[in-house]
Amino acid sequence: MSQIAIGAGAAAVLVLAVGACDRTTPPATNGAAKPARTPEAASATTAACAQACVVMLGSGTPNADPEHSGPALAVIVKGKVYLVDAGPGVVRRAAAAHTAGVAALTMPALSRVFLTHLHSDHTTGLPDLMLTPWVLDRSDPLTVYGPPGTTALVDNLQKAYAADIDNRLHGLEPINRTGWRTQAIEIAPGVAYRDADVTITAFAVQHGNWAHAYGYTFQTAQQRIVVSGDTVPVEEIVRQCAGCDVLVHEVYSRAGFAKRTRDWQEYHAHSHTSTAQLAQIAMNAKPKLLVLYHQLYWGSTDADLLREITDAGYRGKVVSGRDLGVY
Repeated sequence: MSQIAIGAGAAAVLVLAVGACDRTTPPATNGAAKPARTPEAASATTAACAQACVVMLGSGTPNADPEHSGPALAVIVKGKVYLVDAGPGVVRRAAAAHTAGVAALTMPALSRVFLTHLHSDHTTGLPDLMLTPWVLDRSDPLTVYGPPGTTALVDNLQKAYAADIDNRLHGLEPINRTGWRTQAIEIAPGVAYRDADVTITAFAVQHGNWAHAYGYTFQTAQQRIVVSGDTVPVEEIVRQCAGCDVLVHEVYSRAGFAKRTRDWQEYHAHSHTSTAQLAQIAMNAKPKLLVLYHQLYWGSTDADLLREITDAGYRGKVVSGRDLGVY
């Protein structure tokens, strides 16, 4: 097994790969790895995503942590990009990943996104995703798949940016006439999207008071990737994974939770998943690799999160995801 880090500073990318499916666990650290990028490392990144991979574009929460952009990731299948969520920073994180060697993450490729729910930290990057790739030569309209309410969100964002769109279309700027358009498709649990390479299934999760919150399963001919979205523990994740190649799951520190005030404990207990709860989910789901994201640290570290999961009995491969990590 090998691990390859490419990039520099905040733009570093960690590649976990040996062949198409093998995985290994990197050291538990905060922040990104910082060795210089090499052509060999960039080639390894491309090879790792030849069939299917996950690129963590943002592992963050509503907390304004510069090392953890808002929640967003890309599942890449045979060079096609499928985004999950659009937290703040999503477009620039995609550009950083492309610069560091993830060849598929071009601006024109950012043409479809699947929203887990409509919390602001998962959607405030949406206007950026709607417009910036268009300015940078995306000619295909953006398609936004999501729960009920997605259409209203998209329609109102297009109204909010009507002056910008009109100026670019009718001013001096040389720009295509189609890439600004955004189509919203509201979905229910079940198959949300299918093409020749992947079937994407939405499944219901439970996140606080949201009536509709989803996770997503990406099934290819060879691999299965499951993304939890924001949720308390639900049995459906175990069923969707069932030995999947990668399970990307949100988590909060059990030790950090103990430091929160009672009102916040009440909220998080009904909205998110603790390290101990996630350990049990993973023991039942048996993913080949468990990737933590949307980490609520509250003073803990990545190493603390991994230790809490191990102490709760999980012995499988697990990594605390970092922005621009490739899994």
